[in-house]
Amino acid sequence: MGFLKWVVGFSILCTFLATPTLSISSFLNKEEFANISVNFLNLAKRPELFDWIVRIRRTIHENPELGFEEFETSKLIRNELDKMGIFYKYPVAVTGVVGFIGTGKPPFVALRADMDALAMQEEVDWKHKSKIPGKMHACGHDAHVAMLLGAAKILQEKRDDLQGTVLLVFQPAEEGGGGAKKMLESGILDNVDAIFGLHVSPRSPIGTVAASSGPIMAGSGFFEAVIKGKGGHAAIPQHAIDPILAASNIIVSLQHLVSRETDPLDSQVVTVAKFKGGGAFNVIPDSVTIGGTFRAFSKESFTQLKQRIVEVYFQYLYLNAQTII
Repeated sequence: MGFLKWVVGFSILCTFLATPTLSISSFLNKEEFANISVNFLNLAKRPELFDWIVRIRRTIHENPELGFEEFETSKLIRNELDKMGIFYKYPVAVTGVVGFIGTGKPPFVALRADMDALAMQEEVDWKHKSKIPGKMHACGHDAHVAMLLGAAKILQEKRDDLQGTVLLVFQPAEEGGGGAKKMLESGILDNVDAIFGLHVSPRSPIGTVAASSGPIMAGSGFFEAVIKGKGGHAAIPQHAIDPILAASNIIVSLQHLVSRETDPLDSQVVTVAKFKGGGAFNVIPDSVTIGGTFRAFSKESFTQLKQRIVEVYFQYLYLNAQTII
């Protein structure tokens, strides 16, 4: 229950943080701004709203869906928006939903939540665990959707006070599927002046929000390669071309990209999280598959890191007379 209180706290702050943007600062003094914030905070503390957000989050958690497959999640969102009388557009980027509250005129401010789950098994045994084998909301997107719906309910109640328009952006495929890019390409956000997104974190105390100047979460990419060698018996490795050894050398070299080629003040990450090859203790396999993720905070660093990963791959494969797919 502590986590759920914390989730609702974030939903409160999501609304709280977005509220001042909807008013024209020249019309309101600091005291009036403070009163708006307090009023929204009090609305968000209502027990009935708390319980409703908890139910929404648990329902979504029990029924996780992967990127661009969030059809039931999207249906739940649309049903709730219908009950609130909120106009929305669907589909946006396959399964995405974008709702609108306010005057329909500028300024346009967006609140964003991602919807997709991860392809992993939920091992924790609790009443509301995932009902879908091999799928789980392990990154908190179920909470994000519930939070945004909670913010929508409060904003809809106060829609006549809004001096502009709030867009409720429910984004598909955040986990590597490029859902944000598809939503941008749809043009639905072309007139947005500001957009607010946030992420749950077990490291923050209940009822608090953490912020930092500059970027907080990095852009990410992924890589996968099949390294083909020549299989053989483990007792006579001289007659084989060992893809496991080549893959191991590649993995070690990839770690050097950050530790020896990257400015310590320019945070980057390369992680190899998949290594598959062989099925017997005494047989050198024909091929090995490795894969992972790389992340950086700037476009320039991201592009450079991507290029160097490719170069490391082909350098080792060329030296070891192996091929890559």
